[in-house]
Amino acid sequence: MTNTDLLILFLITLCATIFFTWYIKRILLQARIADNPIVSEHRHKSGTPTMGGIAFLFTICLIIALYYHNTPILLLSFIMLAGGIVGMVDDLIGLKVKEIQKIVVNTSNEVITLGRLDVEPGEEVRVATPKAKAEVDDLLKSGKVEVIGEVPIKTEPEELEKIICQIVLGLFFALTGVGASLGGFQLGLLTIPVVIIAILGCINCVNLIDGMDGLAAGIVGIASIACCAYGYLFALPNVIPVFLILAGICLGFLVFNKHPASIFMGDTGSFVLGTGYAAAVILADIPYFGVLALGVPILSVVVSLLHRAHIIKLPVEPLHHTLNHYGMSEVKIVLTYWGSTALLCIIGILAKMYIF
Repeated sequence: MTNTDLLILFLITLCATIFFTWYIKRILLQARIADNPIVSEHRHKSGTPTMGGIAFLFTICLIIALYYHNTPILLLSFIMLAGGIVGMVDDLIGLKVKEIQKIVVNTSNEVITLGRLDVEPGEEVRVATPKAKAEVDDLLKSGKVEVIGEVPIKTEPEELEKIICQIVLGLFFALTGVGASLGGFQLGLLTIPVVIIAILGCINCVNLIDGMDGLAAGIVGIASIACCAYGYLFALPNVIPVFLILAGICLGFLVFNKHPASIFMGDTGSFVLGTGYAAAVILADIPYFGVLALGVPILSVVVSLLHRAHIIKLPVEPLHHTLNHYGMSEVKIVLTYWGSTALLCIIGILAKMYIF
């Protein structure tokens, strides 16, 4: 593709995403399909429409119609569309409320233990774990805590079911034959497990980081733009088209998703971006730089896994919510994450230029 063709591809993706996001937002508002955050610091965002990732699916369908003759773009669009459908099913299931959880505040003058958390005086927490639910009644009777609110918890598929769906997505993509040669290695029979792990890991990285205004879209957008720059600087023309599509979707969505966000992408959107980024890295054959560019979400996943394994203890999961819990503003957290992603990308490009 010529530079003009690439520019047209980017502009089509960008403008289509802006239009479809605007349109989908109107529909979601009318249908009252809105988010109800469970993190206490974000309860003011209740009522913001979610499932905005549906707009990505319309953009992808347009790309398929216009670029069906381009195999890499078609393969990328195929897996993003499949990922979005899986994410949308997850979102639809989540519209059903599973339970109502109490939010309590420590009204005593001492640190109290609730579940796995040490709650400071005046600190608000959600009564989420079975251990916390068993302890909260005694604390209420003793006057050490007070109920200040309730939040609905959405129904979610079992973790095993979600993982199986993500494995199926990876299998679909592996069966197309891509990834047989990756990072300088001929994978042979290892192609299928490697592609599956890449898709599964990337979906969960992006899904976990999608918790603040513009966070996920900004990180994937920066990483995708950096991959385009990487392809341009090192004469890898096949890298640019697939990542331009991701960059266009992310930047178009940020028009409405930047702080203060007027729409959230939901699992529909995070699954599109997760499957799309992994697929683009495999199609472009830049696994090392691609992983480095997504280093911030990967680190966030590692921290959450350490928390779930009881190696470390977070008051709120994932890490960006913990930072917000301890007083760091949402805007500062997002800018820090964006800046860290950009820095990692710059380091990767400079390392490729002068070391490798």
